[in-house]
Amino acid sequence: MKHYLGLDIGTKRVGLAIATDETRLAEPRRTVAPNQVAAAIQELGPFEAVVVGLPRSLAGHDTPQTVAVRRAADDLLGPLGIDPIWQDEAATSAVAEERLKAVGKPYTKADIDAEAASIILQDYLDSL
Repeated sequence: MKHYLGLDIGTKRVGLAIATDETRLAEPRRTVAPNQVAAAIQELGPFEAVVVGLPRSLAGHDTPQTVAVRRAADDLLGPLGIDPIWQDEAATSAVAEERLKAVGKPYTKADIDAEAASIILQDYLDSL
C-alpha cells in the first residue's frame, strides 16, 4: 500500500493530511510548526509522495508567496531527501473554512490549515 502526505505550508503552521492508494481519500491530520515537519514526516511516514500546495496568482503566475513556499519546502524537505510534488492550492483555505463552517462545530486557524492540506492532497489524488 502506498502512502501520500499533503502539506499546506504557512509561515506559522504547516497543515498535514494523509491518504493511501487503497482509499484515495485525503484525511486532515493536524498542523505543526515549520520546525516540527521533519519529525511529523518521520512519525507518519514513509510516503510514496509528498504533495505541497503551491500558491499562485489567479492568472497562474508566481507571487512572492510562491517563492516563499518553494524556499520553505526546500528547507523542510531537502534535508530529508524528499522532492515535493507541487499542486495548485488556489482557494483551498477558503474552501476548507467553508467545509468547517458547514459542520457547525467551532474550529481554529490550525483546523483550516489541516483541512486545506487535505484538499491539496485530494486534488493531486484526483489527478492521477
